[in-house]
Amino acid sequence: MESSKPILFTVGHSVHPIDHFIDILKKNGIEAIADVRSSPYSKFTPQFNREPIKKTLQGHGIRYVFLGDELGARRSELECYESNKVIYSKVADFPSFRSGISRLREGTEKMRVAIMCAEKDPLTCHRTVLVAHFSRDQFSDTLHILEDGSIESRADADLRLLREYKLEKEDFFSPYKDRLNLAYSKRAEKIAYEEHDEQIAYG
Repeated sequence: MESSKPILFTVGHSVHPIDHFIDILKKNGIEAIADVRSSPYSKFTPQFNREPIKKTLQGHGIRYVFLGDELGARRSELECYESNKVIYSKVADFPSFRSGISRLREGTEKMRVAIMCAEKDPLTCHRTVLVAHFSRDQFSDTLHILEDGSIESRADADLRLLREYKLEKEDFFSPYKDRLNLAYSKRAEKIAYEEHDEQIAYG
């Protein structure tokens, strides 16, 4: 039954002061962060680099796990790339990705888990367009924690994306699921990670 499935949260750290970030997590009762950034380091937001954010979270009683290898946007599997760009639908079929989703599902059955990446808007980030979209059958809902701590539901995020691509209107010849997948496919094409040939070859 759908109601028996756990809920997945998502959050983007953006350029938030660390105190604000902790506040919006606590406001939503988050007990664990699953970091899905491929490279969890930035000179612009060093407070969210892997080691500092893990220490900070643990100091506030929030667990931290790194899942960037399994669920990150930048992929080591060469088969994921077409014209140097990662194809999310291919990533979703890889054992490493499915393993990451399984770990995420197990975690959410025990506590309130939010997958974390950098982008402020969930619809401009792979945490939604790749991870949450291709695992929606595993969770009863996906709740996106926005920058002010408020929540955007999966349904509201889906509708917002459909409207952006003018696909929200009902169409007898284009069922809702097809229109939704098209919208996510268009967004994936826009935001997917892109490499140069030598970067793909040598990592």
